[in-house]
Amino acid sequence: MEVNPNSQQSTGTSATPNTLGNVQRPGEYLRHIRLAQKRELADVSKALNMPVKTLEALERDEYKSLPEATFIKGYYRAYAKFLNVDASAIIQRFDEIYANDTGLLPNHALKDSPIKIMGKLPGSNSDRNKKWLKRILIAIVVIFVVSMLVLSLQKWSAKKQPAAAANPQTTMQVVSVDSNTASTGDQLDLKFSQPTSVNIVDSTGKVLATGRQAADLSLKGISPFQVRLDDASAVTLSLNNEAISLAPYTVNGKADFRLSP
Repeated sequence: MEVNPNSQQSTGTSATPNTLGNVQRPGEYLRHIRLAQKRELADVSKALNMPVKTLEALERDEYKSLPEATFIKGYYRAYAKFLNVDASAIIQRFDEIYANDTGLLPNHALKDSPIKIMGKLPGSNSDRNKKWLKRILIAIVVIFVVSMLVLSLQKWSAKKQPAAAANPQTTMQVVSVDSNTASTGDQLDLKFSQPTSVNIVDSTGKVLATGRQAADLSLKGISPFQVRLDDASAVTLSLNNEAISLAPYTVNGKADFRLSP
């Protein structure tokens, strides 16, 4: 049964302070009711899920240690309901004395309040999302840097390959002839406009030149010469300082013929 704080009730042998007097404060009144009901403050704290520090501030009417007036009214209502008393007179008395007692606006919030306005929790979704976003951005930057390095290496390698192709190694083999042959033989001169493969053998069977060649050649041997050119258009040929036309011997760009003075 609810007890009206403005009504008189008897508990038998002693009077219970169940009436909110004209000068009595809300917290003081609730404390008297609690003591009359022989309830411990710890029990009230557990039942209302309210810190003991908050209950102590309510019972002492220390409003400057509590949060905004709206919260204080809520505490008073919960406390009054727990003690089975009417909260309307308590709230009315609180409204009468709050402004004069504290000089504060009804929406004040004090730094010493036992109940703080909650901000973001350390493990909130917002914080976790920010952490994941930061990790994703770092991963994107790392991938970008690695990609640029790979592209740079590929470009550098591509530049090296044409340079190597522009300077092919000559695989031409020139066979030296003895002095007797050089003095009695014929002279064969070859000039190259671009690298090509050649094979030249004199009548004695000596291989005078074979392989890919780009530099001009001056060969001595015993005619007739067996001459093979992979690209006749790249070669200018002369025998004993007399120019030799390769057109009659060229088929599909290649020339393979016997040459004698």
